[in-house]
Amino acid sequence: MLKKVLIVEDDKDFLWLLRMNFENQGLLVSYALDGEEGFLMAQKENPDLLLMDITLPKMDGISMAKKIKDNGIMSKMIFLTNMNDPGHIQRALEISSNIDYIVKSDVHIDAIVQRVKQKLETI
Repeated sequence: MLKKVLIVEDDKDFLWLLRMNFENQGLLVSYALDGEEGFLMAQKENPDLLLMDITLPKMDGISMAKKIKDNGIMSKMIFLTNMNDPGHIQRALEISSNIDYIVKSDVHIDAIVQRVKQKLETI
C-alpha cells in the first residue's frame, strides 16, 4: 500500500521540490500552504506522515502539531525548518518523543527524502 505524506510548507518553490522528490519515490503527496489548512487536511486525510515547517501563516507548525495530537491523529511528524535554536527545538520535541526535527539549511533534499522514507518504514 502506498504511504501518504502531507507537506505543510509556505515556500511554494521548496514545496514543489519536496513534492516532486516524494512522488518520484512512489509516495502519495498532499500539501497545504498554512497551518490551518494543514490541520484540516490532516483530519480529512489521516496521512502516514506530516512534514511541516514551524513558521507558517495562520497557525504555526508547533501549534498545528499539538492540535493534531490533541485530536487523536496518529500521523508521524517531522518538523522541517530553518529555526535551529534550542528553544524551538525543545518546544517542538515536547509535543512527542516520536517527532523528528530537521534544519533545512543543514541538509540536502536527498537527505530529507531519506529521513522521510526511514520514518515511514517504521509504520
